[in-house]
Formats: sequence, C-alpha cells, structure tokens
Amino acid sequence: MSEPNFKPTLRLLDATMIVAGSMIGSGIFIVSADITRNIGSSGWLIAVWLITGFMTITAALSYGELSAMFPKAGGQYVYLKEAYNPLIGFLFGWSFFSVIQTATIAAVAVAFAKFTAYLFPVFSEDKVALKFGALAISPAQLLSIVVIVLLTFINTRGIKSGKLIQTTFTLTKLLSLFGLILFGLMAFRPGVWDLNWTNAWHLQSRTPAGILGDYSLFAALGAIAASMVGSIFSSDSWNNVTFIAGEIKNPQRNIGLSLFLGTLIVTIIYVLTNITYTAVLPLDAIAGAEKDRVAVAAAQEIFGPAGTMIIAIMIMISTFGCNNGIILAGARVYYTMAKDGLFFSKAGSLNKNGVPAYALWLQCLFACAWSLSGKYGQLLDMISFVVVGFYMLTIAGIFILRRKRPDALRPYKAFGYPVLPVIYIMMGLSFCILLIIFKPSFTWPGLIITLLGIPIYKIIPKKNSPV
Repeated sequence: MSEPNFKPTLRLLDATMIVAGSMIGSGIFIVSADITRNIGSSGWLIAVWLITGFMTITAALSYGELSAMFPKAGGQYVYLKEAYNPLIGFLFGWSFFSVIQTATIAAVAVAFAKFTAYLFPVFSEDKVALKFGALAISPAQLLSIVVIVLLTFINTRGIKSGKLIQTTFTLTKLLSLFGLILFGLMAFRPGVWDLNWTNAWHLQSRTPAGILGDYSLFAALGAIAASMVGSIFSSDSWNNVTFIAGEIKNPQRNIGLSLFLGTLIVTIIYVLTNITYTAVLPLDAIAGAEKDRVAVAAAQEIFGPAGTMIIAIMIMISTFGCNNGIILAGARVYYTMAKDGLFFSKAGSLNKNGVPAYALWLQCLFACAWSLSGKYGQLLDMISFVVVGFYMLTIAGIFILRRKRPDALRPYKAFGYPVLPVIYIMMGLSFCILLIIFKPSFTWPGLIITLLGIPIYKIIPKKNSPV
C-alpha cells in the first residue's frame, strides 16, 4: 500500500484567506494602546502601521520567488536550508516549534477565551478553575485548550475541513472589520479628530493619564522600534501559506500571488482601523483603554452599550479563524523536518486523510502547555527580534541563491529586486539594533532559545536518529 500524499486542493482564494486569516487575530484590537503610549501622536500611530505594512508586503513579494523555486511543504525552513545549510534551517524550525508557532497558538486561543467571557462570564481569566500547588488555572486557559484540541482534531480530518473553516471565518472577519471601519467613520467625531490630528507628528511618550514626555532623536527611534513589536506581532504569520505549498494548486503562481494579496488586504484594514480609532477616541482614551482593549472602547462610542458584545463576537470569530490557519500550516514544517531526520520520525508521516496528524498533535501538546504556563505573551514580545531576524536571513537568501543557482527555474522573480529586498533587510536590521539598545529584554531571551538549537542539532547526527 502506497504512503498517503499531500492533496493539492487549495485554490488562490483559499491560499489568500490563509494569509489574511493567519495574520488577523487579536492584535489589531489591542496593541494600538501600547503603540500610542510609546509614540504619543496620531500621525506616528498610523506611520507605525504603514511602516510595518510596507515591510510585510515587501517581504511577501520577496518570498514569492522562493516559493516558486521550492513549491513544497516546509516553506521558510526549506528556503533557509537551501540558501544556507541544514543548521540554519533547523534553528528556524526549532524556534518555530518551541515558541514562535506554539506560543502564538496559545496566545490566540487565550484571547478567544478572554473575549468569550464577555458573553459568558464563567470563562473569566480572573477566576480560578483548578489549582495545583502554585499553578492556578483559569477557565479562560481551560477553554483555550479546548479550542486548540478541537481545531487540531478538525485539521486531522483532512485539508478540506481546515480549508472550509479558514475561508468561512476569514471572509466573515474581513467583512466584520470593514463594517467596523464603515460604522466608525459614520460615527466620526470632528472635535476628537481635530484634537488628535493637531501636532500629529510630534513624537512623544504618553501615559494613560495623558502625561506627555519628549524624546531625544535617538530615543525617538527606539520608541518607534518598541511600538513596532506590537504591530509586527499583529502582522505576523503571513508566511504560513508557504508551509502548505504541497496542498496548493499551481503553487508556483498562487503562493506568491496569495502572499501579496493577503498582506495588502490586511495592511489596508489595519491602517483604516487605526484611522477609525482616532476618529472616535481621544488619544488619551486609546493609550489608557482598559486592559489595552482599544476596539472595545471604540465600539462603545460607535454602537453604544452593545459595542462590547459586538467586538467580543468579532474577536471570537477572528481568533478562531486565525488559530485554524496557524495550526493547519505549522505542522507541515515539522513534517518536512522529520523527512530530513531533524524531528520526531513519526511527524514525517501522513494519515489516511493526507495530513501530518502526528505533527499536528505534537504541536497541540506544546501549545496547550504554553496556554497553561501563562507566559506566552512575554515570550512573543521577546521572540519578535528572532522572527524579524529569520525574515532578513530568508530574504538575503534570494541573493545567495541567485549566485549559487543562477540557472535554477524561477517562475516568479522578486518584485523590485534588488532594491526592495535590500530596503527590507536595512529596515529589519535597524529594528533589531534598536531593540537591542532600548529593549534588551525583548531580544536576549528569544536569541537564547534559538541558540539552544545548536547543541540539539549537534546531538542529532551523533545518535544517527531523528530527535
């Protein structure tokens, strides 16, 4: 009996919905509060999202060349391995499994649970459902685990099950966000707008109480970098579609196109959403939103008392669909690593439905552990440095591969090469350097986690067996 194979059933629309759906989770509803505290003005609030959007779209356009060269499962792991060496690919895969993907799944699942508590208070994060010594587990954490397990189970049933959820939920949340923007602009408050956009480009710190503080030029750059931690987290996971290349129809064309369309759609939505915030909320209200839930505060201004429930339902839809895309795509990386002998060997097998079920359940286990730990939020802040670092390495790989393999088939070439890839690398490098200087606690933990992969990689060949 032949081994099951991946089934190429995803169309361009499905692939685009995976890009957009994996990007839009809970971040756009929350992180603008911290950004506003860091940069203190409407102009720079929008600028931070535009800079992040430009970087994301530029990276997506560059990845199109790599996805066309290597249209198979594994995505970024494969690109790094081919451009550099197996160690660099493994370090990405190790970081991806240990924190980047699994902690993101946990964070998005807990966000779903927290906003479910608006409708059903029994799931409040402030209650204690179980206690084991010093470990107190809230109903929100338990619900997050149920969601992770449910979505994992659905995705073990085959790519069509995951595709249906992804496309349906992503289209729903895109329409919901456009609705929020439309009703927000209809509720436009001229006095608030004028106040927010007076001295719109005065970059300054802003406390929730409205106390302002000026920066030196160098410190201002650090404030922008610190602000972008939130916007980059909110815009991340756009590359998940590259991990499932083996299940996309005409991947040489559709992966690159879906990357561009998905990142462009989300960037437009994110910028318009933040413009809507500044049209209905004073900057002090954005910076001081309760638990940073800016969208809840904005919806209350737009829809009245019903606004809280409307946003809660929107975020539940958004995070559920987001997690489906992340869970679906992540397991394909471990599958490819296992095929290379760099992960648990069983992760390199497909079940009768043509999906890597073992890899899915292993990912589920780690994500549930992160949900119980309650430490996923801090780790995701700390891992932004590493995420951007791997993006830079991957894009630099385009230059390396053009030199190493000049005659390789390239159905699509990076748009704007070499200018746009160089711009991304320079912007990413600036972001990382500024974080090292101004937010070192956001850099060294992620770097340590990544470097821990080196001794693990060295052990694998000595045992002559998969991890």
